[in-house]
Amino acid sequence: MAANDTAPTYTIGECARRSGFTMDTLRYYERIGLIDEVDRTTTGQRRFNDSDLEWLGTLKCLRDTGMPVEQMARFANLVREGDHTIPERIKLLETHRVAVDERMADLAAKRDYISGKIAYYRSV
Repeated sequence: MAANDTAPTYTIGECARRSGFTMDTLRYYERIGLIDEVDRTTTGQRRFNDSDLEWLGTLKCLRDTGMPVEQMARFANLVREGDHTIPERIKLLETHRVAVDERMADLAAKRDYISGKIAYYRSV
């Protein structure tokens, strides 16, 4: 069990609902090391805690903004290695932010194109 038995814990189903990940994704992320090994009950059922949910929020942001799993795994490993990796984490996140900015600019240009088409068709 968790070190602090008074802290709330969540089943994998509850964690899936709270995090926005599927149960299969949570199992996969644990298997590949994106999330640390989750506490388990004596019967082997996973019990997530608030710290797990906070980390999953970070992973969800990275995933939803298009970071590849390999980069997410690199980021997770850097976090585990400790504070001396903060400069490398910053570099990884800055690189990802540039990619996000580029995708946002591309989407904005495509949105403008679609808006132009809508305006054209309304004028016909």
